[in-house]
Amino acid sequence: MAELLLVIDEGTTSTRAMLFTPSGQCVASRSAELTQHYPAPGLVEHDAEEIWRLSHACAAAMVTLAGGPRRIAAIGITNQRETVVFWDKITGEPLAPAIGWQDRRTAPLCLQLREAGEEPSIQARTGLLLDPYFSGTKIAWAMTNWPQLKAAGDRLAIGTVESWLVWKLTGGLHVTDATNASRTLLMGLGSGAWSDGLLDQFDAPRDALPEIVDCAGRFGETQVFGGSIPICGLAGDQQAATIGQTCFTPGDTKATYGTGAFVLTNAGTLQPRSRHRLLSTVLWQLGGRRTYALEGSVFVAGSLVQWLRDSLGLIASAPETEAIARSVPDNGGVYCVPALTGLGAPWWQPDARAAISGLSFSAGRAHIVRAALEAMAHQSHDLETAFAADGAQWARLRVDGGMITNDWIAQDLADILALPVDRPDFAETTALGAAMLAGLGCGLFDSLDDAAAMRGTVRTFEPQIEPEVRAVRLAGWRDAITRVVATPVVN
Repeated sequence: MAELLLVIDEGTTSTRAMLFTPSGQCVASRSAELTQHYPAPGLVEHDAEEIWRLSHACAAAMVTLAGGPRRIAAIGITNQRETVVFWDKITGEPLAPAIGWQDRRTAPLCLQLREAGEEPSIQARTGLLLDPYFSGTKIAWAMTNWPQLKAAGDRLAIGTVESWLVWKLTGGLHVTDATNASRTLLMGLGSGAWSDGLLDQFDAPRDALPEIVDCAGRFGETQVFGGSIPICGLAGDQQAATIGQTCFTPGDTKATYGTGAFVLTNAGTLQPRSRHRLLSTVLWQLGGRRTYALEGSVFVAGSLVQWLRDSLGLIASAPETEAIARSVPDNGGVYCVPALTGLGAPWWQPDARAAISGLSFSAGRAHIVRAALEAMAHQSHDLETAFAADGAQWARLRVDGGMITNDWIAQDLADILALPVDRPDFAETTALGAAMLAGLGCGLFDSLDDAAAMRGTVRTFEPQIEPEVRAVRLAGWRDAITRVVATPVVN
């Protein structure tokens, strides 16, 4: 009997497959590290064939462990969002490297469009800002600089990573869900359809793009695991995590601290419009109806800890950062602004560069490591201020992601945000959200509310520091970030 939900969670640095029961229990998982390629400063690429090969291998292992395809009720897929894949519709082979969401090669194009006054119109249509982060400018760059794409003609397929995986799983179904489509700069946020004007502006051939579909439903079937399994759930990773955190009521807010950090607040069924450089995005689409979110995107979070380990050699492993942070009473006046790939919300400055400030002979390794961890709460406070200015004041924050297994970071967030912070005992909320959607799409659940019990229990961190201590921390952060950004600090 088909009773398990198989999730493919394709992230930035790894891909994994997980098996869930309808009650929310994860019974098994398999993961594999993905290679990120850095051909030049600011460039981040993936090998799409590696993404497929390793995702398939992880999923195949789960199908075998489950007892075969007949035990799998549905597949849900969640993915790193703005990364773009280019492939041949006939051969199914990649035509170029996949351009990663962190890639900054289109910063000159974004600047050119902003200086031409295009940003207000683009934001009104898409809910997004002009930044290299989004897929549209990546497509425009690729169509200009990689001649093999235009040479492919009507054989060219373009899609975000979930589109690529669905194509490979089904042997040619070309779809994208509304959450991923809303991150491309090519979809009208109100219409939920590709915009002819935006396609022309970013040189994106309509025939190469996928059909936009809901986040739950029977999209197609895969036979690659030795039997038929329906694909029933699709969502970008941040939207999937928001669903996994059961943010089903307007105002509910989650923050994921993974490679980057992403905060989404449920904005309901009316399209939100930010006046403080936040993003409006699709949170989910079901039955053709969209629920929206306000989003703040921070580009560097867990990748900062990876940089401390791999590039600076200050730590041997990520888990030891908690003990290091606790080994000193405070940051010693040291602040880290982690603009290693520019700054995201609310600054949106792709050319900003990272800085560690406040160093003296009394500062040591522990102060630098602590300052790096503190940057998570500092950046989150900048977002909290922007959300409040847009009328979306946070009442509490639901957190997840690899960094949040660190109790010190979770407590520091509560202290600096002056909010209760809820951390679920099961931290893989991105995969959980994809499982909820797959269960909804295959009929195991009648609604997202019915799937809410999959979330399980949570631990709450309450603010503990004195307001004066918080004020000193934030004043130091404002001074540090002023040294990095060109825009005056307003919070």
